[in-house]
Amino acid sequence: MKNDDDAIARTLRLNRRSLLKAGGAGLAGVALEAMLRQAGGGGVAHAAVPGTDFPAKAKRAIWLFMAGGPSQLDLFDYKPDLTQWYGKPLPDSVRGTQRLTKDLAARGTLYVSPSMFRFSQSGQSGTWFSELVPNIARLADDIAVIKTVNTEAVNHDPAMLAMMTGSQLAGKPSAASWLSYGLGSMNADLPTFVVMTSTFADHSQVQALSERLWGNFFLPASTAGVTLRTPGTPVLYLADPPGMTRGDRRAVLDTTKAMNQRRLQRFGQAETSARIDQYEMAFRMQSAVPALTDLAGESESTRALYGPEVNTPGTFAANCLLARRMLERDVRFVQIFHRGWDSHDGLPPKHIAQCRDIDQACYGLVTDLKQRGLLEDTLVIWGGEFGRSVYSQGPAGSFTETNYGRDHHPRCFSMWMAGAGIKPGIVHGETDEFSFNVVKDSVPLRDLHATVLQQFGLDHNRLTVRFQGLDQKLVGVDGPAQVVQGILR
Repeated sequence: MKNDDDAIARTLRLNRRSLLKAGGAGLAGVALEAMLRQAGGGGVAHAAVPGTDFPAKAKRAIWLFMAGGPSQLDLFDYKPDLTQWYGKPLPDSVRGTQRLTKDLAARGTLYVSPSMFRFSQSGQSGTWFSELVPNIARLADDIAVIKTVNTEAVNHDPAMLAMMTGSQLAGKPSAASWLSYGLGSMNADLPTFVVMTSTFADHSQVQALSERLWGNFFLPASTAGVTLRTPGTPVLYLADPPGMTRGDRRAVLDTTKAMNQRRLQRFGQAETSARIDQYEMAFRMQSAVPALTDLAGESESTRALYGPEVNTPGTFAANCLLARRMLERDVRFVQIFHRGWDSHDGLPPKHIAQCRDIDQACYGLVTDLKQRGLLEDTLVIWGGEFGRSVYSQGPAGSFTETNYGRDHHPRCFSMWMAGAGIKPGIVHGETDEFSFNVVKDSVPLRDLHATVLQQFGLDHNRLTVRFQGLDQKLVGVDGPAQVVQGILR
């Protein structure tokens, strides 16, 4: 009985000061772990020793994101038999339980609208491509076209979040942030993850972009995407203000660093350590970024690969060339957004203009990487957040064979990938005759993300962070994910 009384007394003597002291020691341990992980060149969240889970095929990646939803029916998923369905109702057996927009649900009948564009086979692989992408078609034997990507999201914002972060809900780190956390940075002078947005042709239906698409959230701040502005000052507030010399800036940073280090020693906050690193990175970027964005040294033959718009800052072509320069300088992940693909009406002229923006630049990027020996360990990803419907959208009865719109379509859409162990010259998956449902080899987003991690040598089930009571993962916690082995060499 006496021993029990002593135990109760010891418990009651745990006062507020003792509790805070014990808690502070725990926080310091967390901070130390994070600092050691960074000092070791970038550890993985699931292992005590930094490194990959198995040999990596990819060292770096570039994701070309077509925001708004390109039409797979008009670009990559050739359906010649649809011509006989022009103007006829889409069979209920095909539609099934597909969710519709309010306008189309009220209309009742969904009229099939085949593509007006010609398709032809390219390369030794014989892959079918639309006339809208003649230069991407030249990459037929270098890329893998995936026709059966699918998502549960039916609206743009949650669909873009799902594609970029693995979740339709905001508050999850982006795929690139997970890679940055799991593998660390490859250079000291530039961010490990850079984001660029490009000018675009069609401004009629444009989706907003937000930093949550490239945010870090519960991962360290150093893993968040850094936005590179083109044109204009590449990174806001990076240049020294008028009247401040480099020596002045160094003195300010040294003083700030000393204060932050005292705070770190006192409170053990991991974010303080990250802030110290970010200030030092910003100082080094003042020299590295101007050299990065100066294209004067690029040859005319290289510029010609990307097309005439490569000389106009902010275009998709110029950003692709900048991306190649970043990859050469060991930026691990570059994300280029190109907006304007949302075509609920007038799709043909809008997609013609949009493809003119990106077609040759995509060819130039992949070809340039290949010629420089970078494609072997650079993963290139192209696609939007979902596809477009086979039925026409727009004023009822107004569509024609040469002018139609298409609604959002998440059940199946096309993406393509290249480099870093991706099997070239193949088409993966099959859709039905309406490009409405997956018939063979479905690729849900969690499988796509698992495959990206796999190519970087990371096991999607082991790269986890404990947050809000769950072992959070890029592939989510709701169900199993599978690597898409059919597209890998």
